[in-house]
This record gives sequence, structure tokens and C-alpha cells, in this order.
Amino acid sequence: MKKYSVFTILLFFLSTPIYSQHFQVSGIVTDSETGLPLIYANIRTADHSIGTASNKEGKFEIKMKEGSHVIITSFLGYVSDTTFVEVVNDLKEIKIALKPSFINLSEITVLPGENPANEIIRRAIKRKHERDEKIESYTFTAYTKGVVKSTEEVTAGQSSISIGVGFSDSSELKINGILENQSIGYFKKPDYYKEKIMARKQTANFPSTINILTGGRIIQDFYSDDTRFFGRKINGPLGDNSLSYYYFYIEDTVSIDNQNVFKLYMVPDDSLDPGFVGHVYISGNNYDLLKVDLQLNRAANPGGLFDTISIFQQFFPFGDSLFMPVDYHLIVSAKILNLIKIGFELNTILYDYKMNIPIDEKLFDMAVLTVVPDADEKDSTYWDVIQKIPNTFEEVNAYNRIDSVQNVQLTFWENFSFLSSRIEVSKNFSVSAPLGMYHFNRVEGHSIDFGFFVNNADKNRLNSSLVFNYGFADKKLKHDFDFTYLFGDYRTYRLNLGVYNKTNKLYETSKDYSEFLSSLLSLLSKDDINDYYYSKGFSISFGGEVLPFLSLYATGIHNVDKTAYVNTSFSIFAKSKDFRVNPAVYETMLNYLKLNFKIDFRKYFEDGMNRVRISQGKNYAILDGTYTFSGKNLFNSDLDFNTIDLKLSGVFNTFSNTAINYVIRGFYTDGTLPPQMLYAVPGNINLTSTDFTFRTLGFNEVFGDRVLTCNLEYNLRDDFFRWLGVPYLKTMELQTKWFFNAAYSDIGRKSAAIFSGSTPIYKNPLFETGFSVGHLLFPIQISFAWKLNHTEINSFRIGLSSLIIN
Repeated sequence: MKKYSVFTILLFFLSTPIYSQHFQVSGIVTDSETGLPLIYANIRTADHSIGTASNKEGKFEIKMKEGSHVIITSFLGYVSDTTFVEVVNDLKEIKIALKPSFINLSEITVLPGENPANEIIRRAIKRKHERDEKIESYTFTAYTKGVVKSTEEVTAGQSSISIGVGFSDSSELKINGILENQSIGYFKKPDYYKEKIMARKQTANFPSTINILTGGRIIQDFYSDDTRFFGRKINGPLGDNSLSYYYFYIEDTVSIDNQNVFKLYMVPDDSLDPGFVGHVYISGNNYDLLKVDLQLNRAANPGGLFDTISIFQQFFPFGDSLFMPVDYHLIVSAKILNLIKIGFELNTILYDYKMNIPIDEKLFDMAVLTVVPDADEKDSTYWDVIQKIPNTFEEVNAYNRIDSVQNVQLTFWENFSFLSSRIEVSKNFSVSAPLGMYHFNRVEGHSIDFGFFVNNADKNRLNSSLVFNYGFADKKLKHDFDFTYLFGDYRTYRLNLGVYNKTNKLYETSKDYSEFLSSLLSLLSKDDINDYYYSKGFSISFGGEVLPFLSLYATGIHNVDKTAYVNTSFSIFAKSKDFRVNPAVYETMLNYLKLNFKIDFRKYFEDGMNRVRISQGKNYAILDGTYTFSGKNLFNSDLDFNTIDLKLSGVFNTFSNTAINYVIRGFYTDGTLPPQMLYAVPGNINLTSTDFTFRTLGFNEVFGDRVLTCNLEYNLRDDFFRWLGVPYLKTMELQTKWFFNAAYSDIGRKSAAIFSGSTPIYKNPLFETGFSVGHLLFPIQISFAWKLNHTEINSFRIGLSSLIIN
């Protein structure tokens, strides 16, 4: 016999997760008369501590400790079944057949001539308020499963999912991604909320950071007045104004056990108003909401992009007959441009509610959602004992298929694409691809670029790049090295090192258009939109979140700037035209220090890797500031200057679904600031228009060392044309924005002494206003802008906004 020391045995128990013994009780729920499976039937223990729902095949799975238990299975329209089980090992293939329930409708007193459904809803709303008054706090456990279906393959980044556009022979949807997690939620009046993901797993094509769709956070509780889809608040069936917004009628009466249930059909009074269409089920005894089976109507479907958006939710009494959601099922399908079909299913069960228990307010910090450190390390032993919805046959096959495909290492040439800017050599290492190996401008001419990139290495802490560039016109070899390492549990501290000898764009504070657009305009028509100069030096920066709402950074910079000149006359079409002269800069050596702060009181998710700020549909404001100083004596720098750069940005929600977005920025200099460091008021190139810019100003037209700008944008979505009530315009779903911009600019005496160029000075502030119109399905908006004063030049402009341009 092999012998083990006491130390070895102790080490084994310390290193092995120990969970209480649970057994699996599984089976299927069917209609006793038809034999068909009942989807989303409620299955729970008699004490309500454990609950689940049957899946799309009617199958269920419930985890129970050893001993005697009572399982109650219920479904609206059927007599509940009580099953006694003696659990000493796994019990499988339990068959539960529910019998249809038929009970006559009890009488209800209604006002003469009034729709009887209105009185039912009125009483249900009153019951909702009584319920809300009784709820002081609660906790719950949730299991959530998200399933992505498509005709094409699905990939995911750290926070987004991408679906390839292809020409698949099959039009059938197949599962291309699965997310599963278990979470615990906490609520306390008035509005404290917190959720912790205790365990999560997903198919190999999804990173764990994307798996944060939890039962408590994502579901829409139809007892709440605040139901939101696609960022739009939509009136719910029990909203205080629902009777003036929806038409209800009694379609049928059903029952569950000996309880009457009203089956009401609801639809918006005006079909052109966004809302829900479908059925709500309300108890005939106390007028509690028991179930919703709804769809979003066409007006609530952004751009008509989705074919189906269906929601199914059931409620069950806990504590003092307080009805709480016990599941949530969301089904979305779409066909995009007749190229790909996509579908998404979210299935959640919520159980083990503990109502009105003491909860320490210290639990509720700025993290609305936190992934516990070992959530991604839970093994099959853990998942075998927690309550979840069993995987269907299709889901089991999808896990096996996707994981096996992802484990196959692709070769370099399988990753290669002429339409990509980078080629993955390995999971965390990539190099430049053809699309990222060329650019053109009037200083460098035809330029070859090649870079090496390290992405999200060392558990998403390390990012680095080394890019070489050679311009055939200026005959200079440049390089740009960047190294960033993130520290802290949620990577909230950052160390950055940069070493460079490169061509810089003048006035980097202005709008930065894409390299592709700049090269294209230069090649075709010699309209190079940027100005350039050479920079050589290095920088080192360190900082992070010193408080949950406050970030501080310090950056030291050594920099030498030189003027760049036009070195080419090449053009594909405009051969006889000359390039603009590239402006001279103040050639100088600067050593300076930048101190940054950021104040942001928005709450956030802790997704296991990073903190992600969220607005939760609420008003918010963010204050950023930078103090820069350089001195001849202190830093052995060529120039003395101090600058303060402050920016206040945020959102102010108004009424309906409209909101005002704002950016207010002030830039002030004391000393001699070189022209290449002046603040440029953000403008636009001809025929373009970009959010939070001055539409009537040209690109890099106005700059200074003392500037104050205010950009206000009132996002009216499609509500403006709905308010007008013009039938044709009301249904076009045109998105509108109104904007107002103001700017003050000046150049101080010391900075002006070394500035050789010219710029408008707006000591009398410039004001402009206008609006833009677009559509969700088309990536183009058209804007109309007017100067309210200083109308000598460009008093009116029309511009286009597009993802391609920006």
C-alpha cells in the first residue's frame, strides 16, 4: 500500500475546492394531454430557496442536497404538480405532466361604459405601489446564459462581438457563441444596487471580459417604471401612465391551480409610438403581475434592424407575498442587408430571494458589478453543484465544435489579409499588414511603414509597439516606440514609456482625421489636410486611480522640434497643382512636466480585467485637467511657459429620450508657448461635419494660447419628427441633433512674438448654430450650420458626417 504523510494529505485538502454534496435531479415537463414540452415552466423547491426554468426542449435540471425534498412545478394555465423525491444520488428522466386548469372568471366591478381591462390595470398599478412600499432590501442568486446565433462565424474583442460578412451556402442559424455565469445581487432602498459574478464560462472564441451580462443587471423588471431597450426608455405595462399610452383588453382567462388569471392583450394607442405589444397576465385575486409575453413594436425597433425582439418574464411570491422576477428570456433576431442572419437568446433564472434583510451600505461602492477574482477558475466540480438551465443538444454540440476549432493554431498565411492593417503572428503578437504599410503626404511623399505590436500580453497588462517609417521624399528613417504596462487588480495604474524620432501632425489638440483619408486626398488632389513637423525625444508617465473617482498622472517629456518642408509634387490627377506650403514651427528643445487629473463620479463594472465606466442612463459630468510647465532654469528648457487645460464634458437628460451632450474647454498660457503647442479650435475640412466641432470653421483655422470653447449638442433622436406629427416624417425614423457652439480665442504677447503665421482672433466670441439629420441604417448624417456673428467668411456651411470620414 502506498503511504502518504500527514502534510501531503493536508496539502491535498487545502489545494482542492470542497463543495457540499449535491445531486442532480433532472427531467422534462410536458402537457399531459398533448405530450408537448412546456417551455419556461417554473420548477422550484417548496421553500423557494432553489428554482429553475425548463429550457426550449422542456428539460430541467435542479441541484439538491441529500435527503427528502418537495419539487413544485407550475405553469400558467395548468394545475401545479407536487413531486416528492428522495435524493441519495442523481435522479434523471423524471417526467412531469401538467394538466390544463379551467376555472370560471370571478366578477369584477367596473365603471359603466369603461373598458373592463382598464380597471384591472389600474388595480395592478396600485398593487405595484403597495409592493414597492414593502420592499426595503433583498438579495438573490441568478444564473444567466447568452447564446449568439448567426450564419457566419463570430469573434469577440475585450468588449465587443464581431460577426463576419460572408456568402455562406447555408441560411440556417447555428450557435456561434455561448456565455454562462452565476451571480449574486443585492438591493437596498432607495437605489443601492450591487452584483457579483461568482463564476463564468464561455466558448473559446469569447474572452471572459465580455461575459458580464448578468441576470440582475440586464433584465428588464416589468414591475419597474424604468424599462429600457437600445438606450430608449419605453413605457411598461404597469407604468403610471400606461392607461393613457396603451390600449388593453381582456383576451382570455386562464388559471393556475385555484387562482384566476386575467390574460390581457396590450398595444400602444398610436402604432407609431414605441412600445410593447403582447400579453400580460394579472392575478384575479390580488392583481399581482404574474407574467409578460411581449414584443417590441416596429416603432421601438431602431431602424427596423431587427426582425424579432421578444421578452418573456414570470414572477413568483417571496417573503410577505412580494412578487419578484424568477426568470427572464429575451429573443432577438435580425437579417442585416440580406448578407447575414443573426440571433441572440438570453435566458436567466433568479432564485434564493431573501427579502427585507439587513444589508450593510458599505457593500454598495462605485462598482455596480464586480467579477470575483476566481470567477474564471471555477472547475466542473463547481458547475456541477450550482443551479442552472441545462444545455440543449444543440448547445452541447456548439461547445464541442467551437472549442475544438479555437484550439487549432492558425498559420501566418491563414491570418493574412490584404484588407487588414495588422496580421496576427500569435495570440498577443502582430505585425503590419498591407493596408497599414503605406501612407502619403507632401512632406514624406510615398512612405513605407512597418511595425511590431504586442497586444494584451501578461493577462492584458502589457501593450507595446515599435513602428519604423521611411519617407522616399524626405529620405528620413523614423521610429516610434511605445511601451505601456498596467498595474493593480483592475489595471487602474499605468506606466508608459515613449521614445520617438518621427513626423508629427501640427496642432494635435484639433480633430484628427484618419491617415487613410489624408493620404487619399493628397494623392488624388494635393489637398493634404494636415501640417507637419519633426519631433525627436522621449517621455515617461505614471499614474492611475488614487480614489475611485479621481485619477492622477505625471508625465516628463524631453522633445526637440524641427520644421518640415514640402518634398514632393506627386499627384495622380492634379499634376499641375502645387501643394500648400508646410508652415514653419519654432525650432526648439523643450523639457517639461505635465500633471493630469480626472474626476469621474460615474459608477463602473469590474469585468475581471478592467474598470468600465457606465452612465446607467443618468446625468453625469467628467472634469479633466492638465497643468504643463517648462522653465529655462528648472528644466534647462529653451522656453518658459505654464499652461492650464480644463475640460468639462457630460450628458444632461431632458424629457422623453432626448439629452444634451456638452463639452466645455478652457486653455490658458502664461509665458512663451511655441506655435506647435497652441490650442487649435476643432474645425472641419470642406464638406465634412463632426460632433463637438465648429462646423463653419476650417480645419486648423483658428488657434491660440488662450482659448475657451463651448459645444452643446441636443440629441433629439427621432422624437422631433414624432412631435411634429407629420405622418410621413413621423415614420421615417430620422435622427436629429441641434447644436450650438461658442469660441473665444487670443494669442498672448509673448507667444505672438515667436509666431510667424496668422489666425483669426475672437476676443468678441464666435457663435454658430445648426442641426443635423440622419438615419440609423445609413452611416451618413448631413448638417446645416450658420454663424450668428463674424459672418464675413463661411457664414453658412453644409457638411457630411460619416464613419469613413471620421
